[in-house]
Amino acid sequence: MQYPVSVWPGRWLMVVLMITLSALVAGCQKQEFARADGPKLNWDNLRNQWVLVNYWAEWCKPCREEIPELNNLDKAPDIAVLGVNFDGVTGAELTDLGARMGIEYTMLAEDPGKRFGWETPMALPATFVVNPDGDLVEVRFGPQTEADIRSLIGG
Repeated sequence: MQYPVSVWPGRWLMVVLMITLSALVAGCQKQEFARADGPKLNWDNLRNQWVLVNYWAEWCKPCREEIPELNNLDKAPDIAVLGVNFDGVTGAELTDLGARMGIEYTMLAEDPGKRFGWETPMALPATFVVNPDGDLVEVRFGPQTEADIRSLIGG
């Protein structure tokens, strides 16, 4: 049987293969985020850990209250805490601010949520909880405690 070029089965197969390949290549792109100090953070290096992306601000009293809890959580081998300044402070100013506030976990100089399609939180503090497979499982508002987070992740 002869097919017109516009309906040739091989052409459709080629289109499907190209779309699939494009999706795979897009999914394989390395996600790197600028840190407040030091080299970029490779998101793939956080696999097999719980990741807490915490949005905070200097003027937010509950944000300041939860910092010691987040510092403790970040010391666990199965949890990484990443801080994102809600006010967009970057560079040396962010590093100095984090030091003054006692933040010991990694502070990012950019918001990873934009790349993952997360809505910018409207209240602070906000903690986005990402499981070891890289899936966002919950967004929590208000100050978190180590016990709260351990209860959520089963640890």
